[in-house]
Amino acid sequence: MRPPRGWCFRSTSCLHKAEILSAIEQLQAGGSTNGGAGIQLAYDIATANFLKGGTNRVILATDGDFNVGIQNQGDLVRLIEAKAKSGVFLTVLGFGMGNLKDSTLELLADKGNGHYAYIDSLQEAQKELVEQMGATLVTIAKDVKIQVEFNPARVGAYRLIGYENRKLANQDFNDDTKDAGEIGAGHHVTALYELVPAGLELKLANVDPLRFQNALVQQAASPESLFVKLRYKRPPRTRAA
Repeated sequence: MRPPRGWCFRSTSCLHKAEILSAIEQLQAGGSTNGGAGIQLAYDIATANFLKGGTNRVILATDGDFNVGIQNQGDLVRLIEAKAKSGVFLTVLGFGMGNLKDSTLELLADKGNGHYAYIDSLQEAQKELVEQMGATLVTIAKDVKIQVEFNPARVGAYRLIGYENRKLANQDFNDDTKDAGEIGAGHHVTALYELVPAGLELKLANVDPLRFQNALVQQAASPESLFVKLRYKRPPRTRAA
């Protein structure tokens, strides 16, 4: 039987390292990029060889410049969201400079219950796929949400730096139907906040002082500056293809 178009190598155990490396060495860049068809083929192979209790993941290495087939970002996201329901997770590795569609690749990884990294050197590839392979490929917590509450008696104002595309509404924290990020084994997440201490006069134009906040602050006096809550789902360990 002739393999599908775009097929480079049949599904093979990593015990056959030499065969896999030989197939990789024969890969060449050129022509157009049908990203949608490639993603579809990858998920088809992954689900056909689904390993119960194992790590089932598609690794997409691309610059994201899909110019044939599905090209619209919304259509690509819907494709990834549908495939994520198969129990196969997604890792996206961005390559290239100038035409790299970084925002699209990060969004696909997010919607595919996955991880995104930009590979700009051999050292970065070594870090992502060797040194931090557990954090990259083995998911231990799904739809992870972090909620930080600041004590107004100690923090007058705050601003989260970054994560603009990962913010959730307050009510979404307890809503388990809302998609969130995935955490891998050994994965670290850092959030930066800019804080203004309580009592420090803020220069806010055209903002009236709050009428009831001061009374609440006096009643809620506490030595705590902030309170952090974490919510997540256990990833499925046994699931049929």
